[in-house]
Amino acid sequence: MLSKVPVALAATALLLAAIQVPAQEAAQPLQSMPYSPSLDLSSLDRGADPCVDFYKFSCGGWEKKNPIPPDQSGWSVYAKLGNENEQFLWGILEADAKAANRDAVQQKVGDYFAACMNTSAIDALGVKPALSGLARIDALKTRPELVRAISSLHHDYAGSFLFESGTDQDAIDSSLEIVALGAGGLGLPDRDYYLKTDDKSVKLREQYLAYIQKLLTLGGESANQAKLDADATLHIETALAKASLTRVDRRDPHKTYHMMTISELSKIAPAFDWPSYFEMQGAPGVAKLNVAQPEFMKAVQTEVSTESVEALRGYLRFHFLTAAAPYLARPLEQTDFDFYSTTLRGVPAMPPRWKTCTRGVDRDLGEALGQEFVKRTFSADTKAKTQLMTEQIEAAMKQEIENLDWMSPATKQKALRKLHVIRNKIGYPNQWRDYTTLEIKSDDYIGNVERSYRFEDARQWHKLGKPVDLNEWGMTPPTVNAYFNPQMNDINFPAGVLQPPLYDTKLDDAPNYGNTGATIGHELTHAFDDEGRQFDDKGNLRDWWTPADAKGFEDRINCIRGQYAEYIVVDDIHINSKLTSGEDVADLGGTLLAYIAWKKQTAGQQLVSADGFTPDQRFFVGMAQWACENERPEVLRVRAITDPHSPGYARINGVVSNMPEFQKAFSCKAGQPMVHAPTCRVW
Repeated sequence: MLSKVPVALAATALLLAAIQVPAQEAAQPLQSMPYSPSLDLSSLDRGADPCVDFYKFSCGGWEKKNPIPPDQSGWSVYAKLGNENEQFLWGILEADAKAANRDAVQQKVGDYFAACMNTSAIDALGVKPALSGLARIDALKTRPELVRAISSLHHDYAGSFLFESGTDQDAIDSSLEIVALGAGGLGLPDRDYYLKTDDKSVKLREQYLAYIQKLLTLGGESANQAKLDADATLHIETALAKASLTRVDRRDPHKTYHMMTISELSKIAPAFDWPSYFEMQGAPGVAKLNVAQPEFMKAVQTEVSTESVEALRGYLRFHFLTAAAPYLARPLEQTDFDFYSTTLRGVPAMPPRWKTCTRGVDRDLGEALGQEFVKRTFSADTKAKTQLMTEQIEAAMKQEIENLDWMSPATKQKALRKLHVIRNKIGYPNQWRDYTTLEIKSDDYIGNVERSYRFEDARQWHKLGKPVDLNEWGMTPPTVNAYFNPQMNDINFPAGVLQPPLYDTKLDDAPNYGNTGATIGHELTHAFDDEGRQFDDKGNLRDWWTPADAKGFEDRINCIRGQYAEYIVVDDIHINSKLTSGEDVADLGGTLLAYIAWKKQTAGQQLVSADGFTPDQRFFVGMAQWACENERPEVLRVRAITDPHSPGYARINGVVSNMPEFQKAFSCKAGQPMVHAPTCRVW
C-alpha cells in the first residue's frame, strides 16, 4: 500500500570505534517489563565536558556498556526498549499459543506464533510454497500475457513488481480516499545505489547480483539461467532507478501529486489495461488517480515494451522469490538475511526465532497483539498524564506562534487554527481492528503470511468511496516510536514508546519533559516543518503562508541546514541536511516547546538539585539520553542515503548548541562547541 506514515525518532546513531561484541545471552520471555530510569547516572561520561560534547557527556557511559548485539544493525535506548517489549510479547504469545481457553484474539496471535516457531515443518517444505507462484510466472510466454499478469501478481503477492498501487488520502482534499500509483520495483534501498560510481557502490552491485543468482538457484533455476536473470534484473532496476525521484524531491508533496484520468494514465503507460488492472485489485470503475511519479511510469512503459519477455520473466521471478524468502526454509531465509542484513547493514547473526515470530505477529496482527500488550502495560493514569503533557506543549506552541516577530498576523491566525484542531492519539486506538475474517492456522506459517497480506490489501482497497477513518493508526501499540501525519493532522504516541526509560512515572518532571515532552514537541513541530507546513488545518495541501512569511521560514530553516551539513555520518559522508531538515527542525522545536511547558508545569514549585544536577540540567540530560546509541558503519552508510533523521550525536549536540537555555544551565561560554553562533531558531 502507498499510505505513508511520517515517523520520527527512528534509531540513527554515532558509530563507535571497534566495539567488542560479546556472545549473545540466551533470552527468556518476560513476565513483566524491566525498569530503567529516564535519567540514568551510569550512562554518563563525566570525563566529557558538556559544553564541548553534550551527547558524549550524557551517553558515553551508555555506549560503553551497551555493545551492539550480534543480531542488530545498531543498538540504542529505543532499540533496547523495543527488544524488551518484544521479550514481554514473547511471554504473552507463548501463553496464548498453549492456553486451553482462548478468546478469538488469543487464538489468532497464539496460532500465528506457534506456526512461525515450527521451523522443522517450515524447513521440510523447502521452496515448495513458492513453486506455484514461480510456475505462474514461468507460464508467461508472450508480452501481453506478462503485462496482464502484473495485475494478478500485485493482487496476490507482496513482491514489488515494477510499481506500487494502493489507496491514499487525497492531498488536496484529505476527506477523500483515492487510488494512487507510486514508484517501486527496486531490490536495493534507494535509486542512488544503482547510480553511484564509487568503489563501495560498484562492489555492492556485484554482491547484489550474486545474491540474485544464489536465490534463484535455490528457487530451482540452473546456474546459467540464474546468471541471465540476475543481469536482466539489475538492468531493469537501473532503468527504473534513473527515472525515480530522489528522496529529497519526494519530501516535496507537490512533486508527488499528479491527478490523472485513466485515459491520461493510459497515454503514458498504454501497455496496461488500467480498468482491468484496478478491477483485479478490487476497485472497479476507477476514473481518476494520483500518479506520484509520471516519469517513473513512463520508464515502466519503456521496460515492459522493449525488454525481452525472458528478461521480464527473470525480473518477476526474482521479485516474487525475494519477497517470499524470509518466510521459507532456512537456506532461502538465510540467503535473504546474508545480503539485506549482513552485506547491506553489517548484522553478523540472524535474530533468534522467537524474535522473528513476535515481529511477524506484530506486523500482521498488530492491533490484536496490541490489545494483549496494552492491558498489561499501559495504565489509565499514564495515559492521562501524557495527555496533559501534550496539551501543555500545545499551549507552549500557541504562545510561541503568537510571539513570533517574523510571522504576519494573517499567517499566525491560520497557524493557530491548525494547531487548535490537531488530534492527539495516545496509547492505542479507540476501536480495535477486526480480524474476524482473517484465517490463522497453527500449522500453516506461509499460508498465514499470505492470507494476512491479502487481508490487509483488501482492507486498504475497501477504503475507496468511504469517509477517511480519522481514528486509524499507522503504528501498532507496542511500537517504540511516534509520528505526525500531515493529512490526518494528528500526532500519535503508541503505548510502547511511553514506557521507562522514555517515560518514567518514578522520576520527577524534569527528565520526563526533557525526554517524552521533547518527543511530543517533536511530533507537534512536524505540523510546521518544511513538509508539514504545506498542509492546512484540514490536512489539505494548500499554500496558506504569505510569500514573506514563507521566505522567513526558509531563511531560518536554511540556518539549520547549513549547521547540520557540517556533521559527519560515517567516514567522510556528511549529513544530507536537505533530507534531514524536517527532523532537525522538529528536534530543536520539540525540545524548546518541552522546556517551556516544563517551566510552566513547575512554576511556583521549589525545585531542588539531585545527583549533582540542577533541575534545568536534569531536563537536558533527560532529553539527551533518549538518543544514546551505537551503530555499525554499514548501516550508517545506508542511512546516510535513506534516513531523514540525523545521527544521534547530531540530534543532541545540534539542538543544545542552539539553545541559550542549555548554555545557561551548564555555564557554557562563547566559543565552545555547544554555543552555536548565530543561534538557529524557527519557533
